Amino acid sequence: MNCLLDTHAFLWAVFGPEKLSRKARAAIVEPTNEICLSSISLSEISLKYALGKLKLENCTPESLVTAAREMGLTLITANADESASFHRLPSVAHRDPFDRMLVWQAIQRQLVLITKDSALPTYQAAGLKVLW
Repeated sequence: MNCLLDTHAFLWAVFGPEKLSRKARAAIVEPTNEICLSSISLSEISLKYALGKLKLENCTPESLVTAAREMGLTLITANADESASFHRLPSVAHRDPFDRMLVWQAIQRQLVLITKDSALPTYQAAGLKVLW
């Protein structure tokens, strides 16, 4: 299974794996699964860190790239086609731009989004697959 970590799922995997569901933990550690982390999540972490909305103990946003690599995650970036077609994602109640971009990236790449965000399954009609 190919998966994309939502930002909170990545942070929990690094700092508090016990916060992840049993299914999410199992998917992340399963060696046959490819688990991706998007640069979109790293941007969100960096922005929230700069604004003081996210505290990181004994690390910086830059060191999380190393942590992701050490975890064996595949680092991905939004490509031009995904960025240009983002306007096609249906507008629903969820308005967080980072979450919406991750949703669109997961749909476009046919990745299962690992997320606890209860608002995101509303995108299942648009093709989103969610695991929690």
